[in-house]
Amino acid sequence: MPPRKKIALPPKPEPPPKIKPTGSAKARRSAARLAAVQALYQIDLAGTSSDAVIMEFVRHRIGQEQDGDEFVTAEPVLFGDIVRGVQARLAEVDELLGGLLDRQWSLDRMELLLRAILRAGAWELLANAPVAPHIIINDYIDVTHAFFAGREPGMVNGVLDKLARALRPEEMAAKAAAKKAGS
Repeated sequence: MPPRKKIALPPKPEPPPKIKPTGSAKARRSAARLAAVQALYQIDLAGTSSDAVIMEFVRHRIGQEQDGDEFVTAEPVLFGDIVRGVQARLAEVDELLGGLLDRQWSLDRMELLLRAILRAGAWELLANAPVAPHIIINDYIDVTHAFFAGREPGMVNGVLDKLARALRPEEMAAKAAAKKAGS
């Protein structure tokens, strides 16, 4: 009987690295929103699938040193939820945003990064009910300030505020009443 040939098994894919959280919980959530906007931009620009981009970010960006600098670790679950959520409900998110934008800022003419910011913020207002609208809006204004110095942060504030008032009127009214009572 001839000796059996050993068959080499394909190598197992490398598991994602263990991510050691850095920064406060709030800072990690803010970093997740920033990373999600960057991932959505990459998906829009390159046409890559959301799962491929999420894997790339988890393996090579989140919790990793970048160009010699260490940043706050993005919350990986929130990051993945935003990217997958926007992609899964893209038509709905775009329809909501389209109804709030004028021709000057229409989604199809908008810069890709600004569109990614609005989509992420709109999805969170639509689907991330445990988080207060003002927290979502403020984080996306901060993300916008990281990339734009002109009118864009004000536009993001206005659009997301209008959307929050339409989607979550009770929460927005309660926040306004609390603010008025405190003044």
